[in-house]
Amino acid sequence: MKANSVPGLALPVLVAALAACGGEQGRIESESGLSGAVRIDGSSTVFLVTEAVAEEFQIENRQVRVTVGISGTGGGFKKFCAGETDISDASRAIKESELEMCRAAGIEPKQLTVGYDGLAVMVNPANDFASCMTVDELKRVWEPNSAVATWRDIRPEWPAEEIKLYGPGTDSGTFDYFTEAIVGEEDASRPDFTASEDDNVLVQGIAGDQYALGYFGYAYYAENTDKLKLVAIDAGDGCVEPTPETVQSGEYEPLSRPLFLYVNETAMERPEVMAFVRYYLENAATLVPQVGYVALDDARYQASLAELDQP
Repeated sequence: MKANSVPGLALPVLVAALAACGGEQGRIESESGLSGAVRIDGSSTVFLVTEAVAEEFQIENRQVRVTVGISGTGGGFKKFCAGETDISDASRAIKESELEMCRAAGIEPKQLTVGYDGLAVMVNPANDFASCMTVDELKRVWEPNSAVATWRDIRPEWPAEEIKLYGPGTDSGTFDYFTEAIVGEEDASRPDFTASEDDNVLVQGIAGDQYALGYFGYAYYAENTDKLKLVAIDAGDGCVEPTPETVQSGEYEPLSRPLFLYVNETAMERPEVMAFVRYYLENAATLVPQVGYVALDDARYQASLAELDQP
């Protein structure tokens, strides 16, 4: 999902010293002249970075209220394309159907890549047999109409205990990415698993179930190493665990992915939104690793900042 605390609910990040009231965006005046509100929703994965950025930004800009919610990537795009938010956190690229929905509403999204993440496959720490799984084994577990019900159905030497599955909900970009990377088709998945858009629910589920198997963003594992056990992935060249190094190098395949912000270009005409986006890009190289993800090369952040200044 991290170095600072991982909230368990999709609550707004409210660190402003004064509650904004009145005006189109609840605008209030600050001594610096920057005021207003920035509304963000979307991916629970990218939430961790955006929450950290929002907290730091509001320390320096106390009269700007930044709210950050967790609706999943798909749910976030629905709100974004309805004009309910200024920025959408996304753990996958926007779909053509979502882009069309936004443009039909007069909203033009600007895509910014802010970091990289590796999806983590997790088991309970009491699991002393599943330290590595192949991509094909994961596919057989998660594909629609899967015949896998017990661990022994995967490998004959594993116990004949029922597998309890945990994974992101269908509105999650993590669900989209995992199904495409592992099953081979986006959104293709067996339905009989415990699903949640809140990765903390998945952490607790796996931590409380000896024969659990699940997946979510690596940062949530990094913050809960005492509750979870990482499963290495063998894509054909041996077992590889997700680490900042293997994610950045691409060695951790096929479960490495970019993380995005989508910003309403009209919203960027408001100074508080533009200031927040600039602050995000200027500080991502520091804050992205702090929450367990992999930062881009500094040149890429600088290139994105230069794009903001283009007409």
